[in-house]
Amino acid sequence: MTAAAKDELYAIDLTDADWVTSSYTNRWTKTCVEVADLGGGAVALRDSHNRGLPPLRFTAEEWAAFRLGVRDGEFG
Repeated sequence: MTAAAKDELYAIDLTDADWVTSSYTNRWTKTCVEVADLGGGAVALRDSHNRGLPPLRFTAEEWAAFRLGVRDGEFG
């Protein structure tokens, strides 16, 4: 991944993004994320309860690595 690829993701206007809420939400701590497809497997990720924060953006490769890590229990 190059810095230019990351810059391109952050240049995408998310005003009309179609945000999808995670199927897992923690009721007690109100933690939940939303994901928007940026095309080509890239995504934007934001905190659904603090939408004033800027969304994070991940290339297709970064997102795939994250999903594999979740599946393999690397974050628990």
